[in-house]
Amino acid sequence: MSKGKTDAIRLLIVDDHKVVRLGLMAMFSRHPRIEIVGHVGTAREAIVETDRLLPHVVLMDVRLPDTTGIEACRDIRAAHPDIHVLILTSFADDEAMLAAVLAGASGFLLKQADEEGVIQAVETVASGHSILDPAVTQSMLQRVRAISVHMDGVHGGMLSPQEQRVMALVVAGKTNKEIGLELGLSEKTVKNYLSNVFQKMQVSRRSQAAALFVERQRAQ
Repeated sequence: MSKGKTDAIRLLIVDDHKVVRLGLMAMFSRHPRIEIVGHVGTAREAIVETDRLLPHVVLMDVRLPDTTGIEACRDIRAAHPDIHVLILTSFADDEAMLAAVLAGASGFLLKQADEEGVIQAVETVASGHSILDPAVTQSMLQRVRAISVHMDGVHGGMLSPQEQRVMALVVAGKTNKEIGLELGLSEKTVKNYLSNVFQKMQVSRRSQAAALFVERQRAQ
C-alpha cells in the first residue's frame, strides 16, 4: 500500500483474484495522485473495509465469491453516499451495467482497459463525475420510463412471490445458476420463472425486466 500521499485519491481495490489485485496495485503505485488504502477479495470485506478506511473510490469486481459487487455497491452507497464505486468486469453486459447504475455505481469499467484508461476512470469518478457517457445514461433512463409507462396499462401482470424473489436476484446481477443455488432451484426452473416474468411484463430482455421491476418496487 502507498503511504501518506498528500491530497491523493484514496482507493480500495476489491477483486477475488489476488493476481489481479497485485497487478492493479503495481499499476496504481506508479501514479502519485492515487493512494491504495486497502485491497480485499470479497464483498463482505469490501463493506467492512470501506466503513473502516473511508476511501474516495472503491474499484469493485462485479463477480465475487460471497455475493455480487453490485450488491456490495448498493450497501456501500447506502451507508456512504459520498464514496464512489467503480464497477470492474471482464466483459460488457447490458444487464450488469443497468444493475450497477441502479445500485448507485459511478461507472462501469472493463478489465481490458489500458492503464491510462483505468487511471482516468478512477480520477473521473473521484471528482464526482460518471465515466458512463451522459447520452448512454439518458438512454437507459428513457428505456426505464418507457417500459414503466407501458406496464401501467398491462393487466394480469402481477408477479408471484417466487417470481419477485427471482427478479430481485436478477437486479442484484446474479446469473441463472447463482439464482438457482440461492433459491434451491434448478437452472431450468429459473429460466422458466424468467420466461413467465417476461410474458407478464411484455418484455423480451433481461435488462428491461430488471429496470421495470426496480421501478415498480419503488412505486409501491
